[in-house]
Amino acid sequence: QGQFVESGGGSVQPGGSLRLSCVSSKPTFSLYAMAWYRQAPGKQRELVAAIGGGGTTDYDDSVKGRFTITRDNSNSTLHLQMNSLKPEDTAVYFCNEYPAYSYDYWGQGTQVTVSS
Repeated sequence: QGQFVESGGGSVQPGGSLRLSCVSSKPTFSLYAMAWYRQAPGKQRELVAAIGGGGTTDYDDSVKGRFTITRDNSNSTLHLQMNSLKPEDTAVYFCNEYPAYSYDYWGQGTQVTVSS
């Protein structure tokens, strides 16, 4: 099963930006749709953004126009550019294949905190 290592989280003020990265050690990374997910305290993990192997993207309505998901297949890396961050974006962010389920392997994630 693939391994994912997320990084790039931190604490920012509302309106700030962060760029998350995820490195995958899964062979044939380019063949799989990938996604960013997030889990806020006391809530279930939810899908944030997804990208197909060819670059087709889809976003949750709550992040459309603010977040951009990209992938670098040559380096097996997934990115999430997050702009105009809001307090409700506070969560632990994970990357994984799309779709992914609770019984799949999940990395440690990276914490994003948006607060004034």
